[in-house]
Amino acid sequence: MKRKVYLESTPLDKALGLWHERLGKEGLNAPLPAERVRVIDALGRVSAEAAVAKVSSPFFHSAAMDGYAVKFAETFGASEKYPKRLRIGLQAFPVDTGDPLPEGCNAVIMIEEVNVVRAEGEESDCIEIIEPSTPWQHVRTIGEDIVSTELIIPENQRIGPVDIGALLAGGHTEIAVRRRPRVLIIPTGDEIVEPGTELKVGSIIEYNSRVLGGLVSEWGGEPLRSGIVPDDRARLRDALVEACSIADVVVVNAGSSAGSEDFSEQVIGETGEVVLHGVAIKPGKPVILGIVGGKPVLGIPGYPVSAYIAFSLFAKPLVHALQGLDVKAPETLRATLSRQIASSLGEEEFVRVKVGMVGDRKIATPMSRGAGVIMSLVRADGILRIPSASEGAGAGSEVEIELLKSEDELRNTIVCIGSHDNALDVLANVLKKRYPRLSLSSAHVGSMGGLIALKKGEAHLAGTHLLDEETGLYNVPFIRKLLPERRVVLVNLVYREQGLVVKKGNPKGIRGFKDLTRGDVTFINRQSGSGTRLLTDAHLRDLGIVPGEISGYAREEYTHMGVASAVLTGIADTGLAILASARALDLDFIPVAKERYDIAIPGEYVECEMIKALLKIIREDEEFRNTVAGLGGYDTGDMGKIMYEG
Repeated sequence: MKRKVYLESTPLDKALGLWHERLGKEGLNAPLPAERVRVIDALGRVSAEAAVAKVSSPFFHSAAMDGYAVKFAETFGASEKYPKRLRIGLQAFPVDTGDPLPEGCNAVIMIEEVNVVRAEGEESDCIEIIEPSTPWQHVRTIGEDIVSTELIIPENQRIGPVDIGALLAGGHTEIAVRRRPRVLIIPTGDEIVEPGTELKVGSIIEYNSRVLGGLVSEWGGEPLRSGIVPDDRARLRDALVEACSIADVVVVNAGSSAGSEDFSEQVIGETGEVVLHGVAIKPGKPVILGIVGGKPVLGIPGYPVSAYIAFSLFAKPLVHALQGLDVKAPETLRATLSRQIASSLGEEEFVRVKVGMVGDRKIATPMSRGAGVIMSLVRADGILRIPSASEGAGAGSEVEIELLKSEDELRNTIVCIGSHDNALDVLANVLKKRYPRLSLSSAHVGSMGGLIALKKGEAHLAGTHLLDEETGLYNVPFIRKLLPERRVVLVNLVYREQGLVVKKGNPKGIRGFKDLTRGDVTFINRQSGSGTRLLTDAHLRDLGIVPGEISGYAREEYTHMGVASAVLTGIADTGLAILASARALDLDFIPVAKERYDIAIPGEYVECEMIKALLKIIREDEEFRNTVAGLGGYDTGDMGKIMYEG
């Protein structure tokens, strides 16, 4: 049979409209039937009917204070000049908070406002009061909180902790709730293996189903998961049919594109109907929307970011609708874009961004746009949508960000833009450990990019290791040139060893930069503007080597770990990186230079509480210092020392 290739590239709004219209016609997005559960087990569930109070709360008049219950009319006339006495047991009755009021009583006098006395000739003690009571003073009357037959919660309300308390107080022990939507996820692919499996070349740990299942739980559904189904059409068909017999929604993860082993579209079409295949979004284009056995079926891409975005767009509204709920609009904010973003016409792109609140400005910095980079979601603060009719957004433009974190979290985030160093990861961890409300967010754009970010007011600090060849000084000449009218405090973090990283045993026999011109050696570079790139270019100039002679010179990585990983995985034979990255991945290292890595902080932020907390760790925290030293290739002798203040 000829393999069908998806031809559609349906605009997102149209795709969502078609999908929900079709589900509505089939009744597949109607709220699920009700089930009764114990009130104490109803947290997070959605009410399937209105709940009215069966009893009033309180259901008797009760004392709101410790004291004496009285008939308020018998207190008339009491004053400081003419105190009034009421006999205990006949006119005044001792009560504690919560006690029922004795018959006929309609007020309580606080114990602090009475004197207990016994007058000469009287047979019992009395209370003496100096002011009259008012009707129902210090009394919780019947129904003060809840009146019998009063509405406690309406239908289609997600039940929270206080709702549970009110339901119990109103006499309910059970409540009708929507059945949780069962969403069954089928992970597919010959290459994926269960976590904990011994990995071989070509193996990929399957984790998408856990991410998607976590989203289902967040949305109030019940996630289910099948075992991994290999790229076998018949087995996928059997798994899909079985899944549709037990779940309300089925998700086939991976195999949704048009490759020779992508069977999702064929199998959904054979067992049911494909409503739509291909949506104009990036990442996540090869989405399949179908119906099998009267159940909605989604085929979504295998790349983790694509899977996350496609699932959020098409499954989230459905899971909510099955509970009788609408999706709440995401929290958004307006921010200034720190760098230009180019985007393709005709596709709505979802760009992960870091968001920082620097002074009175909100700054959004684009992150990796790769569909397979799960860490871009881990580190992201929000999503920037680039409309399909746009070719991107310019640096300095104001954009709307859909937040993945709260604004409060962002206010307590230190924004570091500049050169990458592994010590920053350690610093971020220790900061969160010592000050749980604070975070350190790093964007790796190179030393020069970091100083420019400071100049533009886009960061609280910048990591930098720029060597000025004329003076032999680190960082200071560049700060004076780029920030001539700004007070900048330069604090040393570490001295570190830079060198060429190579595979264990150095199979290519690389000894220095001259070997980069060999035909059998492939290099991996750092991005333009980084201190490591400047160091590389300086050595090449000294040796008279033209960059065009080096295979791989144009290929760039943004971190030392990225360079080391490229060497480990065979993408390149060597690249310039710090010793700590070589140690981390068990690579060999050829020393080139020892350099100074500093943190540049604009003067206006030095006394900021967040920055003071960070500097305290750098200067005083032994755990931080020892952990960094343990990474290898670091000299922490000047850690925390002010190297320049101008």
